[in-house]
Amino acid sequence: MNIYPQLQDKSKKISVVGLGYVGLPLALAFARRFSVIGFDINAQRIDMMRRGEDPSRELPAEAFAGCDIQFTANPEDLRQAHFHIVAVPTPVDEHKVPDLSPVISATETVGRILKQGDYVVYESTVYPGCTEEDCLPILEELSGLRLGADFKIGYSPERINPGDKEHTIEKILKVVSGNDAEALEQIALVYGAIIEAGIFKASSIKVAEAAKVIENTQRDLNISFMNELAMIFDRMDIDTQDVLEAAATKWNFLRFTPGLVGGHCIGVDPYYLLHKSMKLGYNPQVILSGRRINDGMPAFIAKRLVQMLIQRGKNPSQTKVLVMGITFKENVADIRNSKVADLVRELMDYSIHVHVTDPYASPNELAHEYKLMLVDNISDDYDAVIVAVSHDAYTKLTIPYFKNIMTKNPILVDLKAIYPKPNDNGLLYWRL
Repeated sequence: MNIYPQLQDKSKKISVVGLGYVGLPLALAFARRFSVIGFDINAQRIDMMRRGEDPSRELPAEAFAGCDIQFTANPEDLRQAHFHIVAVPTPVDEHKVPDLSPVISATETVGRILKQGDYVVYESTVYPGCTEEDCLPILEELSGLRLGADFKIGYSPERINPGDKEHTIEKILKVVSGNDAEALEQIALVYGAIIEAGIFKASSIKVAEAAKVIENTQRDLNISFMNELAMIFDRMDIDTQDVLEAAATKWNFLRFTPGLVGGHCIGVDPYYLLHKSMKLGYNPQVILSGRRINDGMPAFIAKRLVQMLIQRGKNPSQTKVLVMGITFKENVADIRNSKVADLVRELMDYSIHVHVTDPYASPNELAHEYKLMLVDNISDDYDAVIVAVSHDAYTKLTIPYFKNIMTKNPILVDLKAIYPKPNDNGLLYWRL
């Protein structure tokens, strides 16, 4: 099934199923070299993309220029394509159990239109074995075709970093895999046409799936170690950032920092590995411990602020706190799985009156997702300010600015350690 030459001459098309923060930049990158069909179940988002607008607000209008792409919400249009890429989200539910419904639904959509000679490549983050054990049977059942004889599959984990304008999709080394040697070679050729950084051919689909899921699990564990150190050093009245600065003078020290771990990768992917591991009868200790620590940080920070408010003679239930930043990371609009939202809820549980502001977040999305409101105007009577996200606009702020928007005995909580420790006895400054 030598498909690459026909994709090159555009006699066959590529489809990308799921046009979120992963799928859209991928579809546009392919559309500069190939003929592409971009599919998403959200018709409103499709209308925006047809107008050259990125619903995730990551890509400028010029990113759509010169692209051979058809945006559609009609699954029947996928019949025109022969190389299908599935890039839908893989979240967890409220019980931290992997929610495969988007990837299963996308698989059913592709299975219904799958043809002889087609390729299906998954980019969604899953546990090892998901592509072959959960998705493949659906493709075969709905299409009536058989893997190998009739169609090929592969897995190529996404490595998109939202908000990163330097490490764009073309500049990040791409891992690819296939169900056999021919599939691996063809998939490598297709991705190699757009990836400048190069291609790494994994030995199997399961290896590629496992490589992806441990990338973020590793970061999760390293950050959880920093968070645990921050809690220990706080009890010792030692500044964690000062400790890390000193430790980083050793050549092989890995410089991670404490903080809130949210978003749809680091805070989610470990649960996929946990889920698969426990199904196989092994209860992971280290991974689960790291997740518990990171998930517990909003409660720790809220409790610590309450202690500081009381220390400064303030009754928490009569205080007003400003939280600056609620997106899951700096300089992006994405609020999914934001741990800042969890922090806001923790503060509200202490009856603290909380204001939230963010230059990137959508008020409508915030209200829909978390039932929280953004304030239109920042007042000047806050008892404490928490800078939770290091948006560029916040990095330019000064200590006098914060003091001007706070009342007597002000408290500044700098979760991202953006600002130098102030030499100001009137201001109580705290950071992780």
